This record gives sequence, C-alpha cells and structure tokens, in this order.
Amino acid sequence: METGDSTFARRQIGKQLRYLRETSGVSVDVVKKALGVSTQTIWRMETGQPTKIGRLHIKELCRLYGAPESTTLVLLELLEGASRKSWWHAYGDAVPRHFDLYLGLESAASKLVTHQPSLLPGLVQTEEYRRAVIWTANPGMTTLEVERRVELATRRQSRLNDADFEVEILLNEAALRHQVGGASVMANQLRHLAGMSDLPCLAVRVLPLAKCQIGLEVGRFNILEFPESRTPWLTEPPIVYLEGYATAQYLERPSEVDLYKSAAVAIRKASLDVSASKDMINEIVEELRV
Repeated sequence: METGDSTFARRQIGKQLRYLRETSGVSVDVVKKALGVSTQTIWRMETGQPTKIGRLHIKELCRLYGAPESTTLVLLELLEGASRKSWWHAYGDAVPRHFDLYLGLESAASKLVTHQPSLLPGLVQTEEYRRAVIWTANPGMTTLEVERRVELATRRQSRLNDADFEVEILLNEAALRHQVGGASVMANQLRHLAGMSDLPCLAVRVLPLAKCQIGLEVGRFNILEFPESRTPWLTEPPIVYLEGYATAQYLERPSEVDLYKSAAVAIRKASLDVSASKDMINEIVEELRV
C-alpha cells in the first residue's frame, strides 16, 4: 500500500481514528484515560497534526474502538509513512504553516484544477518570476529567505513529471499581461509557460478579458482530486484549497466542492481551447518586444 508523505498519512490516520471513535461511542474522556494523554493530544491526533502517538497507542485505540484487525494493520502501515519526513520539511520556515498540508495533499493528488485570475500558479513559474512575486509580497524578506522559497517552488514543480498527475490551469488573460518583474522577466515566463503547455499531463486554458467576469467573481482556487484506494476508507474525497495573503481555507463539504467544480466548468466553457490559449500566450510575448 502506498502511504504517501508524512502529512497526508497523518491526515488519513486522524480521520479514521475519529471515525472509529465516533461510531464506537467511546468518549474522549475514556480515550484520555486509556492512553494517558490530554484532550489536546487527541485533537491533534484526529486532525492529522504531529504527535508522539506510536504503534502501541494505535493498537490500544483499535482495541478500544473494536476495529477489525485489517483496519489496525492499515493504520500501523500508515504510521510508518507518518514517521518519514516529507521532502519540503527540509525547507523549514520557507513553508508557511498553512501550506504544509496543501503540499501533502498535492503530492498525493491525481488531478489538480487551478484557477488563477491575476498571477501564474507556482507549478509553472520561472525562478525569476517567482522571485519577483516573493519580493513584492515580502519586501522585508532577506535574500536567503527568498532563495529558499524559490528553491522550494522549483522542487515542487517536479510533480509535473509524474504521468499519473493531471493538471488543468485556468488563467485569466490579465495574469498573462501583468508584467511581474518587468517586461523581460514576463516574456521569459510566458515562453516557459508556452513550452510547458506541451506536456501531456498539463492543459492551459486562457479566459479572455472580454469574458473574465465569472473568474473575477469566483477568485482563485485549487480543486484537488485523489486516486481510488484498494482500501475504500483511504480514498480521499475532493478538496478545494483557497489561499489568501496570510491564511488558507480547505473546503471538504460536497456541497462546497460542487460549487467550485461548477465554477470550473463555467470558466472552462468560456475559455479558449488549449491550442488557441498557446497562440495567445505567444502573441503576448511578441507584444512585449524583448
């Protein structure tokens, strides 16, 4: 069984343990006494936060909840994955706290649909473009801190080499015309984007300015979908990620996810097809004359 990265594995463990506790009718107080831990530790465990919960704790919880042996074995295997550090943990403070979970979800996803009304998404940014975005948003950041974030973004882009990862980028035309870092940086970024649009796993569609109203109303969002698992309860339902300037929000309710899926359908319908989108990108490069 593929357990994925530590962040995603912790999330799966926590969701299942909470489900087992709630369906068994065992109270939090009983769990606290059985494990000798605090309410805070139980909350952290069930929400996928780092804890010192080990194999003996998992076995005791499964016994307490009356879980079948097969579930216990899967949880113990997930625990092994949760003990391994994800690659981005090496970047420490370069990863905002709210972005750690997103990186874990993205690493496990089989499909990503992202809508960007003003900036290009990190998965297709050049180092120069990314550097300019970071400096603009964080003028007081040191050069070392900026370069660590640029390196993180570059490392993240290796996900596009995965044949099992499908990405659709829905871009407002304005995102192509904002000269982030100046005309030269932007021209190089757009050439890079045009080249990447040939990747078999990547589809880039541009929403013309004349039709951008729906995109502006919805704002930027990411929809993540996940592969089916042979163990049904390990299959993660779709999630919508909404990122703000300093915080982020994760939507998991089917009704909320469906709203964003419908928005993506409407934006896709109003956008240029992949071929015409690439033509527009190249035309804007010519307009920049650099």
